[in-house]
Amino acid sequence: MAHAAAEGAGEGTLLLQAAEASSEAMLAASGYLFVCPENLASMSGAMKEFFDRCYYPLLGQIEGRAYATAISAGSDGRGAEAQIDRIVTGWRLRRVASSLIVNLGAQTGEAILAEKLVPKDELLRCRELGALLGEGLRLGVM
Repeated sequence: MAHAAAEGAGEGTLLLQAAEASSEAMLAASGYLFVCPENLASMSGAMKEFFDRCYYPLLGQIEGRAYATAISAGSDGRGAEAQIDRIVTGWRLRRVASSLIVNLGAQTGEAILAEKLVPKDELLRCRELGALLGEGLRLGVM
């Protein structure tokens, strides 16, 4: 999902895994697309660790910047969405697009443990979200 969104966002887009993302990279960016899976009604541990590591160093430094979210979930996705929204409220970020939640329907033990494949139509939605954010930032409207 993140790769599709980055493709849509186009040239100049920096795609980082949560473990690689730093306060410096966040300061250098003019907007953010947070992409993660929802695990047990929460954002992934790697994404939570990113926010834990970067939250206080960025306080007061990135207000007003645009953000959007894309979440893959087995059935819901709203728990991860709510966590991210609550955290970035402290940074005073500005949501510029509705959350994209991809429900993969993993409800059995076997389905939960299986490798997940995001359907092509959902990857297209990710590309479109990336394009919306990327073009809006390039045009200065976000």
